[in-house]
Amino acid sequence: MSEIPGDLKFLKSHEWARVEGNGRITVGISDHAQGLLGDLVYVELPNVGDSIEAGNPVAVVESVKAASDVYSPVGGTVVEVNAALADKPETINEDAYGEGWLFVVETSDADQLADLLSPDDYAELIEEDDH
Repeated sequence: MSEIPGDLKFLKSHEWARVEGNGRITVGISDHAQGLLGDLVYVELPNVGDSIEAGNPVAVVESVKAASDVYSPVGGTVVEVNAALADKPETINEDAYGEGWLFVVETSDADQLADLLSPDDYAELIEEDDH
């Protein structure tokens, strides 16, 4: 299992959020999630300018085994998407916490981050899942 970066917050549904400053939050799926899904073959991203709500599905990652909704950890406006994933969805498998990011949200309510799991809490959650 890969190291969970200490600067991330997590949803129980395995999305991560990294606070970039200026109200911008980068979102992706965890290394644990990509491992469960297997080799990713397709990613459907939101559009720049989309208004999204915390806890709502805003993207889809699809593997040879299953398709999985990706939920946004915060509400706001999509300001950037990782277009490179259209041609190389496997980037998420290779670098879930780095180059495999999905989209960036500009949030008006950073307080929503307080509801997310810390890296330690998330690690405990996925350990429970493995038992």
